[in-house]
Amino acid sequence: MILRDPKPSFVNPRDPWWLTVRKIESHHRATLYPVPMPELPEVETIVRGLARRVTGDRIESVWIGSRPQPLKSKPELIALTLEDKKIVSVSRAGKHIVFDLKGNAKDAAQWVVHLGMTGRMVVCEPTAEIAKHTHLIAKLASGRELRFVDPRMFGKLSVHEGGFDPGGIEPLEVTEEQFINLFRGRKTPIKSALLNQKLVRGVGNIYADESLFRAGIRPRRRASAVTRQELSKLHRAVRQVLREAIKLGGSSVSDYVDADGEEGFFQLRHRVYGREGEPCLVCKTPIRRVVLAGRSSHYCPKCQK
Repeated sequence: MILRDPKPSFVNPRDPWWLTVRKIESHHRATLYPVPMPELPEVETIVRGLARRVTGDRIESVWIGSRPQPLKSKPELIALTLEDKKIVSVSRAGKHIVFDLKGNAKDAAQWVVHLGMTGRMVVCEPTAEIAKHTHLIAKLASGRELRFVDPRMFGKLSVHEGGFDPGGIEPLEVTEEQFINLFRGRKTPIKSALLNQKLVRGVGNIYADESLFRAGIRPRRRASAVTRQELSKLHRAVRQVLREAIKLGGSSVSDYVDADGEEGFFQLRHRVYGREGEPCLVCKTPIRRVVLAGRSSHYCPKCQK
């Protein structure tokens, strides 16, 4: 077991990857918009890439860094749970990456990763330079390494005996009737309700804005004031937007990349998110931005009622 060794050597501060991260972080400190957190499409894209690379591999040993912020479970428990376990599958639960593990004695467990704002899961050769802010390295039987890197440390690592449930309903699985019943009668703004992970898990700021635009609903409207017909339309819009985004690899609006290190392309189809002051692609009315519970919301004042 390799546990909480001295931190691996950092990358060269002049390394192109690190310079890019510094440039991105510097840009976002000077803007009104927070760095977007990976949402369902981004996490789903990463999960599919990881599943292709590590399913069937075995974790031989684990190194865990000294920073406690990314750890929801004790470091000793994480290392003990991961060590000498076969990765049976990689799946998504809301915005969480779930590694299903099995040991020689058929003891099952789950390793759960939340990427936070800047977290990344990297599969690489052991000779690859170790990025600054690497918090966990799992050495695999195939000779490769699975690394968790997170500059801002909002991501979380935890282990569970099994049956991890983040709460809420998967938006790609929820029926129209279930969806309508989730929101009817709620006094909070529909955008806030849509972001409530205890109701629908995985939908975040970007895709809530895009879904509300397609459904023609303003983000500040009370959920209780949204009609059954409008909720039905929103149900279809959410599913459509998420499926389109997954197909295009998610939205790369900050430093998000998939398991191949590639950017997503759904940001090229954003109709309202991040387009404050720009003309609506449907009616040419300038897109507006409001703040709801500390989150930016973008909408068209003409197309959305």
